[in-house]
Amino acid sequence: MGTQEKVLEEVLEKSVDQGNNEIILYNDDVNTFDHVIETLVYTCEHTPLQAEQCALLVHYTGKCTVKTGTYKDLEPRCSKLLQAGLSAEIV
Repeated sequence: MGTQEKVLEEVLEKSVDQGNNEIILYNDDVNTFDHVIETLVYTCEHTPLQAEQCALLVHYTGKCTVKTGTYKDLEPRCSKLLQAGLSAEIV
């Protein structure tokens, strides 16, 4: 195995270990800004300002990445968002 292949393999392993998954929150016509903000603060550990900014982005652009991390960390958070009536998915 050449040096270049070994370095590439190490880079690929590191990117897999870091877990670059995201929770995407989608806009809907049902939930209030207050509900979305409170849910993001509780579920994603956002500050109130972060949650408000995400809520505005979702409202005006249709979606927003609200949390990144490993799938293992994001799965229960996404489930809580869905249980709260929000539209979200892990990508």
